Amino acid sequence: MNKLNFKLHRMSAVCLVLLIAAIGFQSCKKTRSDISKALYGETNNKAFKDLQSDTFAVVLKKRLEAKRSTLNNPKLISAFYEQNEYEPVLVLKHLPEGKLKLLVDYFNNAPAHGLDPEMFKTSALTTLIGKFYDKGAIKSKEEAYQSLADLEIMAANSLINYSNAMQFGVISPRKIYARYYTETKRPDSTSMQQVFMLTDLKTYLDSIQPKDPQYLALQKALSSGFKDPKMSAEETQRVLTVNLERLRWKNKPSEDKYVLVNIADYRLDVIENGKSVLDMKVVVGEGRNKTFTDNLATYDEHDLKKDRPFSRETPQLNSLIHSVQVNPVWNIPQSIATNEITKSAAADPYYLSNNNIDVYKDGKIIEDTETIDWSAPDAGKVYAFKQRPGLDNALGKIKFLFKNQSSVYLHDTPAKAGFTRAERALSHGCVRVEKPLDLAHALFGDGSKFDLIKKNMESNNPEATDLALPKKVPVYLTYFTAWADPSGALQFRKDVYGLDIVLYTHLQRLSGK
Repeated sequence: MNKLNFKLHRMSAVCLVLLIAAIGFQSCKKTRSDISKALYGETNNKAFKDLQSDTFAVVLKKRLEAKRSTLNNPKLISAFYEQNEYEPVLVLKHLPEGKLKLLVDYFNNAPAHGLDPEMFKTSALTTLIGKFYDKGAIKSKEEAYQSLADLEIMAANSLINYSNAMQFGVISPRKIYARYYTETKRPDSTSMQQVFMLTDLKTYLDSIQPKDPQYLALQKALSSGFKDPKMSAEETQRVLTVNLERLRWKNKPSEDKYVLVNIADYRLDVIENGKSVLDMKVVVGEGRNKTFTDNLATYDEHDLKKDRPFSRETPQLNSLIHSVQVNPVWNIPQSIATNEITKSAAADPYYLSNNNIDVYKDGKIIEDTETIDWSAPDAGKVYAFKQRPGLDNALGKIKFLFKNQSSVYLHDTPAKAGFTRAERALSHGCVRVEKPLDLAHALFGDGSKFDLIKKNMESNNPEATDLALPKKVPVYLTYFTAWADPSGALQFRKDVYGLDIVLYTHLQRLSGK
């Protein structure tokens, strides 16, 4: 082959490769939607007659950047449109046949969930949709491009927010409560991105309506204007509103068997297969709202950053009861030692011995405690205190242990009078149970371990004995001030910890009120 032929052959080969590459690129490049055809065909508005998809893509990108601060999930929304060539996905899918108007209808029904429609920009969305069908409202191509971009962005933001609200709640409880340790699932990118893929909007919106019978009962009461006889209509509405939000949080028990303590109700239930098989009164930690003053009061800006619980309030949490200690030793917390034990010892030299309390320093027991100056301000920190098993032990005959950040547990008590009171927020934070032996039986069942528990609790020579549960049982310490009982009747309880006030204030702020 001569040099000329070789060069021609090589050039042909290069051209062929480039041609194949070009064809491949064109075949891989996504074809843009004909937005003009879709919008003009739906609205018959000439403002949308000659729009170009490439030009709109530039406008949408700029509007996303300009509106970034107004979006709840700006990174997720911007990333989606970047990956989809800045097409108006939601408007093209849901503006036809009035589907976006249907979305507005659901937003307008938000009060049935205790939510303000303006959380979802309902008025602005209604006005903007109306402009698309008003042939005189959009007067130029530039305004048409911008209105389309604004509607797409607003629809995306509002639909994601509504979807999150129905499935996960509006507020993350761990962000507003200082002592909230219940694991709560929050929306992630996968759950939020699904709104862009919807084909049947109504089916989806119906599917995310909470179906829990408790939710439906409270929702019905709110929608019908139900008023509790002991509260004003406004207070009843607030209590229903905050408890609907609590029911939307994804942190409810899913196990077949668990222990449930409703702090606001001062009650414990053992639940098996959805039904209570054992219930009893409990005494919980003292609360900040002892006088139950105006439940509609609000906190100032500083309190809104974190609520300020009374130091003895029982925390909300979920954990696993793993063991019990029969005839327990009470390791007295430093706060109680400083504020109570040392003061009682200073006033009465026989207080410690009469109450079976041992004193330790650097891990060693102190035999002669009467020589110690208990009035010293640091006495509660220098010394450690343990109360031996016995009739006067503050933990009674048994305590039920589960891991948690607040060192609280369920336990028996010698102070039975507390169970006769209607308001039972009396403890230092742990939960005192009315029927400890029954609770032990519900957890252990029949067998040698329960027999040993019963025997040791009745013993006149108590010794601390640790026993592990054959199977760990979930425990939930929660806080509900309104619910429907098994008969369907609505029950309301006082907001002893002021947690309704905190939550309602945050919900109002999100509404711009």
